[in-house]
Amino acid sequence: MTRRTNSYLILGIALVAMICASAALAQQRGKLTVDTLLDWRSAADPQLSPDGSRIVYVYGFADKMNDRNLSNLWIASADGKDIRPLTQGEQRDTSPQWSPDGKRIAYISTKSGKPQIVVRWMDTGAEATITDLQEAPSGIVWSPDGTQLAFSKLVPAAAPKGVKMPEKPKGAKWADPPIVVTRLWYRQDAQGYRPYGFRHAFLIPATGGAPRQITGGDYDYSPPQWMPDGKRILTSAVRKPEAEWDHDGADVYAVSVADGLIKQLTSRVGPDSGAVASPDGRRIAYVGFDEKRNSYTVSNLYVMNADGSDPRLLSGSFDRDVGNLQWAADSSGVYFTAQDHGASNLYFASMSAGIQKLTDGAHMINAADVSRDGRVAAAISSPRQPGDLYTFTVQKGKIVQAAAMQKLTGVNDSLLASIKLGDVEEIKYKSFDGRDIQGWIVKPPDFDASKKYPFILYIHGGPHAMYNVAFNHEFQCHAANGYVVLYTNPRGSTGYGQDFGNVIQYNYPGDDYKDLMIGVDEMIKRGYIDDKRLAVTGGSGGGLLTAWVVGHTNRFAAAVSQFPVINWYSFYGTADGGHNMGWRWFRKYPWQDPEDFIRRSPITYADNVTTPTMIITGEEDFRTPMEQSEQFFRALRVRKIDSVLVRVPDEPHGASSNHISHRMAKVLFLMQWFDDHIKGKAGPAGEAARGN
Repeated sequence: MTRRTNSYLILGIALVAMICASAALAQQRGKLTVDTLLDWRSAADPQLSPDGSRIVYVYGFADKMNDRNLSNLWIASADGKDIRPLTQGEQRDTSPQWSPDGKRIAYISTKSGKPQIVVRWMDTGAEATITDLQEAPSGIVWSPDGTQLAFSKLVPAAAPKGVKMPEKPKGAKWADPPIVVTRLWYRQDAQGYRPYGFRHAFLIPATGGAPRQITGGDYDYSPPQWMPDGKRILTSAVRKPEAEWDHDGADVYAVSVADGLIKQLTSRVGPDSGAVASPDGRRIAYVGFDEKRNSYTVSNLYVMNADGSDPRLLSGSFDRDVGNLQWAADSSGVYFTAQDHGASNLYFASMSAGIQKLTDGAHMINAADVSRDGRVAAAISSPRQPGDLYTFTVQKGKIVQAAAMQKLTGVNDSLLASIKLGDVEEIKYKSFDGRDIQGWIVKPPDFDASKKYPFILYIHGGPHAMYNVAFNHEFQCHAANGYVVLYTNPRGSTGYGQDFGNVIQYNYPGDDYKDLMIGVDEMIKRGYIDDKRLAVTGGSGGGLLTAWVVGHTNRFAAAVSQFPVINWYSFYGTADGGHNMGWRWFRKYPWQDPEDFIRRSPITYADNVTTPTMIITGEEDFRTPMEQSEQFFRALRVRKIDSVLVRVPDEPHGASSNHISHRMAKVLFLMQWFDDHIKGKAGPAGEAARGN
């Protein structure tokens, strides 16, 4: 290990000291620093009362002493004049749901030590924990008459048998027994080794009692939704004998509440899910697509009769992914959200008049609930505004502009009041084949176009994902540290239609790399970027592309590959979803066509790398397992390339989701690596001059 490598290990140990120093600097400079995450707040999952007068939402905050994220429920009047906490405590309160009469709220809380369902009476504030479950519930929803709650949970099954061991001596302490694996999909990122069993739908009286299982069989069912008559629930599942080998996707089913009889409502080759019944009970809306083994396929909005007959495409030629379905109170159509060109807005699909865009603006509507009279409660974020709760009213034939939306909360306003943020500017440019590429630039506070700034290219993962106009805390931190940040949506990104998203099939990474490099060239043309002080980073698919970049060019002075794919051949067998992703992204299995997997793997080009490169990955990452990062690190160190591997304990994919300190550490590691290799030096030539 080199002295520099040891310095990064020391950096992790000294994190607390750095945070304190960062806090002092924030007071002096008025710039955003990573320690603000300790005081960061969020407002999410707004739910309107049935009469539209009140909004309950999830208020997130940091537990500084125990290094975790917590949340309580808050409630606001629709006019924003009365906002108050509904629950309080060092716990996670989530998933609030109003009863049909608006007199109670059900939610999931960890206040008893593990997630349970709690019912709160709104007139008195009395609460009752109505479950005592060993497995966490999810997807809670009230019955139409308010007497029951449906929810989903795991039903454990017997694990495969191991071997019969000799009797353990009295008082002996033996190691845990070996784990026997028989399933194709045996572990899941952020979950670990999947427990044996299947997720089923349950009912429980709203006043408490024994839960009753209403789905059966060795199948996983999606969270339930009620039919308006209260006699059936809707769910999705792959009900096939060899479900884990299936690529056709789930179908929608209706399950009788009385006797568990199940009826299949959809049956095509392709996934159908998210079923929601119209208030009049005549129709069911759902999301799906025809399976064509594409790398990416747009999810469309469909509607069928309540008995499954007459399925038809409701979203027509709308070439964007549809999500968050909610029927209009008069059953005339379906509200939904969709991402388009870096923004997310609210739409309405009429049963007879096509699709209408209801909101317009450079913002992200992350969650929206619509009342009977058209009032909307939404969690919205924009480039300079972190997520907050907004309300507005929608009408057919009119578009609500962002300026007309009423902001109800300002959960981070006081924190940001003394901080000067960097300006965010949209950029558009043509790629090598004439395709339009969109992105955004974050500039340092007090930006001066006459100066030359160091630069970070930040690449998103997926690859089928979309950078957007939501507030980005990390990018603002890098800008506050004096860097210009560019983040773009190269080909393969969602939010630009089927063709743009799927064009990278069987060619990833490839032409998307060209999109990114042309973006860097466009930035340099603007005159304020120092082309000798360029950095590149990204996570997951962005980590893959970062490793690909340094294997194909030496123009960058420093790189950080975050939780990357490095070797497609081994990824297929070790990643939690490697077999599914391999099935879509490659024509054959790796042992059938090893050349294709090798050609598209960054490890193949490790001999070309001269860029100082850090790799950072969570120890519990099962999506892009640690062995991927280890391969790249070993290849670089064997060649004596300036490199370091940062292993983050107790973190899944992303390396920063379980603990706030790890989220701060990840950003600090990037900052330190970039500063060490870029600031005060001319770039790669400067490294050579120092003998590294």
